[in-house]
Amino acid sequence: FTILDSPRRSHSIAAQGGINAAKNYKNDGDSIYRLFYDTVKGGDFRSREANVYRLAQVSLNIIDQCVAQGVPFAREYSGYLDNRSFGGAQVSRTFYARGQTGQQLLLGAYQALMRQVSRSQVQLFPRREMLDLVLVDGKARGIVCRNLVTGVLERHAADAILLCTGGYGNVFYLSTNAGNSNVTATWRCARRGAYFANPCFTQIHPTCIPVTGDYQAKLTLMSESLRNDGRVWVPRQPGDRRDPRQIPESERDYYLERRYPSFGNLVPRDVASRAAKAVCDEGRGVGATGLAVYLDFSDAIARLGREVIAQRYGNLFDMYRHITNEDPYEVPMRIYPAVHYTMGGLWVDYNLMSNIPGLFVLGEANFSDHGANRLGASALMQGLADGYFIAPPTVANYLASSRLPTVSTDHEAFEEAAAATQARIDRVFAVKGRRTVTDFHRELGKLMWDQVGMTRNEAGLTLALRRVRELREQFWQDVRVGGEPSNINKDLEKALRVADYLEFAEILALDALHRTESCGGHFREESQTPDGEAQRDDERFSYVAAWEYTGPDSPPVLHKEPLVFEHVRPTTRSYA
Repeated sequence: FTILDSPRRSHSIAAQGGINAAKNYKNDGDSIYRLFYDTVKGGDFRSREANVYRLAQVSLNIIDQCVAQGVPFAREYSGYLDNRSFGGAQVSRTFYARGQTGQQLLLGAYQALMRQVSRSQVQLFPRREMLDLVLVDGKARGIVCRNLVTGVLERHAADAILLCTGGYGNVFYLSTNAGNSNVTATWRCARRGAYFANPCFTQIHPTCIPVTGDYQAKLTLMSESLRNDGRVWVPRQPGDRRDPRQIPESERDYYLERRYPSFGNLVPRDVASRAAKAVCDEGRGVGATGLAVYLDFSDAIARLGREVIAQRYGNLFDMYRHITNEDPYEVPMRIYPAVHYTMGGLWVDYNLMSNIPGLFVLGEANFSDHGANRLGASALMQGLADGYFIAPPTVANYLASSRLPTVSTDHEAFEEAAAATQARIDRVFAVKGRRTVTDFHRELGKLMWDQVGMTRNEAGLTLALRRVRELREQFWQDVRVGGEPSNINKDLEKALRVADYLEFAEILALDALHRTESCGGHFREESQTPDGEAQRDDERFSYVAAWEYTGPDSPPVLHKEPLVFEHVRPTTRSYA
């Protein structure tokens, strides 16, 4: 099932920079253990050891699988697969296809899928959106989805459900996610009893094209791979609005290289994002809004030549030029952090099954591997590891060891789920208010970015919780949805998603409020070192926070899964 007209349009195509694997092709000391350690450390010691070690092991097989599918990874002149570095690592372990790695990996998976479709081994259901999970005897046994072309609510029975629906970054309205990306599938499962784990762990990506106006509906990612050759800097003096080419070296502050000499521009994303915000808060930001920093390739072009840089990043440079009308070969890029990825998701066990038997959750939709911060080039690694190498045996084991009597879509559980879904659709049409769905979404997103964004504090989170509840009430009193439910209706699609965001945003803010430590992408202003870095509280918060939904008017129940470290000793993260 896909919400899109073709799986080829999945948001995975937006993963630009590469995919990690501990192949050690560069002979620079990489290993399975080192990838495992870097990932656990990069997540600020808030992930499960066992899951991450398995991910590092499986990473070796992913590259072989993808090469066999025909994925055109970049190669050295000798013909060997090439590698480059990404944030949070001091080795080159990232395999890539220029700046379109996600697209090429997706096409490899898609052609393998369509081969099975042509053999009638797989049936494809495009343009379907899952709107509810069906439980029979406590097990996941089907879904209710809406045909986005005809508007018909469909029921589908199954022995197991695999949820691969991505993250919830669009709760912030402006993000690098595709417009169709949403929380509905995972949130509907949460309302049926699946635990939602660590929702406050959201990733802010440091290299995105800055916001230019209120008219924008999304933001554009500039790959982290650019930080291999690009140098990040701002003017030393606040308010310096000169052309960057007119600012001499002595008046530039390469602040990442200054603060983190060991990793330089390749520090993890959460560290780079907060550093960019800090210099902009000092008044040293650039561009019309002052909310941007420079990513400068002049040194790399002088050292390697324009042709080499074009081979590595040509499509990214073209994209930047088309959007900004500035040539990054001549003028430094302007970048600023933006919401990009979500480490939180539905809770899963080692087999990727949620606390609801039969409901498996893969990729960004689960919480399992990245802790409080994901390292660059690890999303593709996790998604392909889950899909190619972990889910096949674990789902098969569940099917072989469970009693699963045949269930018809006429079962009363399907009747109840379909009726509840239809009631939601009828309710949203019945409001007939004055405000558009986008108006509510934009207001929610601004609230979440201001109070639950890069930095958080108790007062802001308390305000966010109150305002989210008020906004949800206003939505159900004053939203206006046009059109009819019985055909293509983008307004209805978005209304149902925003209604879910308005419920989910409360649990996200509540999770951020309860976790008074700082770790990874979750930065509480009350918990920081004298240098402004995140300060963990391992004694009180070394656990997975799994929230159980208990109803629209009652607080969720917190379940804690302790994090036990047997092979890695949690230490203060340092990239200096």
